[in-house]
Amino acid sequence: MRTLFLNPPSFEGFDGGAGSRWPATREIESYWYPVWLCYPAGMLPDSKVLDAPPHKVSIAECVARARDFEFVVLFTSTPGFRVDAGIAERMKDANPKLKIAFVGPPVAVEPDKVLAASRAIDFVVRGEFDYQVVDFARGKPVPELPGASYRKNGDVVHNPQGMAIEDLDALPWVTRVYQRDLDFTRYSVPFLRHPFVAFYTSRGCPAMCTFCLWPQTHSGHRWRRRSAGDVANEARFALESLPGLREIFFDDDTFNYQKARTIEVASKLKPLKFTWSCTSRVTTDYETLKAMKEAGCRLLIVGYESGDPQILKNIKKGATVEMALRFTENAHKLGLTIHGDFIVGLPGETRQSLQNTVEFAKRLDVETIQVSIAHPYPGTEFYDYVKRNGLITIDSMTDEAGHQLPNIIYPGLDRAELVDWVERFYGEYYFRPRVAWRIMRKAIFDSSERRRLYKEAREYLSLRRKRRRFVQSQRADAFTQDEARP
Repeated sequence: MRTLFLNPPSFEGFDGGAGSRWPATREIESYWYPVWLCYPAGMLPDSKVLDAPPHKVSIAECVARARDFEFVVLFTSTPGFRVDAGIAERMKDANPKLKIAFVGPPVAVEPDKVLAASRAIDFVVRGEFDYQVVDFARGKPVPELPGASYRKNGDVVHNPQGMAIEDLDALPWVTRVYQRDLDFTRYSVPFLRHPFVAFYTSRGCPAMCTFCLWPQTHSGHRWRRRSAGDVANEARFALESLPGLREIFFDDDTFNYQKARTIEVASKLKPLKFTWSCTSRVTTDYETLKAMKEAGCRLLIVGYESGDPQILKNIKKGATVEMALRFTENAHKLGLTIHGDFIVGLPGETRQSLQNTVEFAKRLDVETIQVSIAHPYPGTEFYDYVKRNGLITIDSMTDEAGHQLPNIIYPGLDRAELVDWVERFYGEYYFRPRVAWRIMRKAIFDSSERRRLYKEAREYLSLRRKRRRFVQSQRADAFTQDEARP
């Protein structure tokens, strides 16, 4: 079967589930690679990956292109699922013989709900789906696919779950598929050098963070790794095959989870003499960071999440404030840049814990930050917690454009205040003289940085206005309800 692997256009500028760890429309336009779709695509020479969001492909065009295929694998996300189901129905109307499989976190958690949502979805594959969709395209029937769920005689049948893929070296290099199907210059993330490519050196994450979507729904907690030689060989291929490539990002759940393996990978990358970045936990020691830096590492994405000790315990982060401070000091001592991720609205959040996190972030003083609203995705321990305690609202987790909105509420912290804290966090962090000068210095001495910062400033200020309108609307509604009470 000729197969189309589709990351659909759910919202304008929406970075969907096919590669994004936090599906949403960003403050600043960003696009991650559809890595999960590219592994099976690499096993089917006549297949095609269509990553609609960064390539600005409309829903109508996706539907039109699907006419040329027999099988579509669509990677869906919780925020985008409603739109994705509608796309599947339109593709089926245009091509009734088309077979459509949905993959991604929502289908792993709620396969019955997904199949009930649309008759256009023929089956889903729960969890890793690489070999299952390839086998189906080659003729294997759905009842023989591990982890597949499908309809039969009015009921939903769930095949036994398949084993996690252990031999990652046997999988294709996704960078070959990027070269074949994607325009790599269309992918941009503000803190990474452009153009960049991203791929995995491992799968799974042993950490037990209660909010994290991928290990709990898709890739699992079992940590599996590629050989250091295979990683280096793919990096070499990307550098030789993609002219103008400025950076490689290793998009693992946690790249440097194991010290010995990280140092081994670094030793294989070092002779290639290129710039790379990766994810990191604050448990990484100085010796490991030093080996990474000497091998060409430039930047680390670090999930600090919170600066409040109790919140870190509540989310089972497996790290402390003290560890984070020591790690950051070591990284900066070595000249590594850090992009820090923080979350507003985690279990047990209060005004004091939020202020503790803001002060903690300022003390860390990393180069860039991202502040996200906590979203309890189905299938996570965080979701179970808010459901059990009656903290989740019925409202959508995004607005009409795909931007994050809180769908949880805590005693003394309503939805308006959580959104307001995101703005306060950014304001208190970036509007400090030393940080403002750091940004201005980049703009003054680097014309490309100046253009990029100007674009990002416009996008951020536009979203900031939307957030302020949301806060005002929520508070006006609350005032009206208070006035109406006898």
